[in-house]
Amino acid sequence: MTELCHIGGCKHDVPAALADDKLCILHFTLSLEASCAEKRRETALGNTPHERQREIMRFITENGERLARVATSGLHLTDDLKARVLSTFLTLMNLRENLDRAAMRTPTGRGGFSR
Repeated sequence: MTELCHIGGCKHDVPAALADDKLCILHFTLSLEASCAEKRRETALGNTPHERQREIMRFITENGERLARVATSGLHLTDDLKARVLSTFLTLMNLRENLDRAAMRTPTGRGGFSR
């Protein structure tokens, strides 16, 4: 028996890789993109503490791996859904790049970085 997405009104199945979140692929990618936007705003000024940067890196890695598992699991994805998955990968990559740029702008020992 397949589980349905827990978002009200959504009738899509939840892939096995997203069972913990109880989200279909569409709602998972939308949620992931919203989280990335929040984190990008948080890190834009370059004063994010080192531990928080590490948390964000783990977020990028874990969610990128989950998205890759879903995308390559053999599920039939429409072209629109494939485009959404690719767009979400790009969003994760942009967040990572944003972290790197912010770290380069802030001199070592300033902006909340712990040594």
